[in-house]
Amino acid sequence: MQKILIYGYGNPGRQDDGLGAGFVELAEKWIEENKIANVDTDCNYQLNIEDAAVVSEYDMVIFVDASIINDIDDFKLEKISPDNAQIEFTMHAVSVGYVIDLCKKIYNKTPEAYILHIKGYDFDFKEELSEKAKTNMKEAFKYLKNFITERQKSFDA
Repeated sequence: MQKILIYGYGNPGRQDDGLGAGFVELAEKWIEENKIANVDTDCNYQLNIEDAAVVSEYDMVIFVDASIINDIDDFKLEKISPDNAQIEFTMHAVSVGYVIDLCKKIYNKTPEAYILHIKGYDFDFKEELSEKAKTNMKEAFKYLKNFITERQKSFDA
């Protein structure tokens, strides 16, 4: 059975930037209610180089973040590889690809990695997700539950 980490990041004090944290709350409830032993969660304001140590302990990592990318209607799951490594000097200190690249270089492990982009709309200083973002998060969560379940079936076969 694959060991999976769902890692949400973003600032819940900036409205829809809190989608990662909100998603992790949904995941924790699902994990607890269904007594799922192989899926863990983590959450932070931003990705850091130290996260490479955390992700090295997993077979699969799904990073979850708010997105303002125009080509996303509601959410998008994107596979990440160490080849996507770059330092981004934005609100998030390092990219997902960079964390995976560090994991490979330092720990000689490369977990299967994805980023779940969830479309956000409002990023004011307020601790509340917009209604459209909440809808997108719920749809993304429904999709990810199925994705994980199907992956586990194929992994265990």
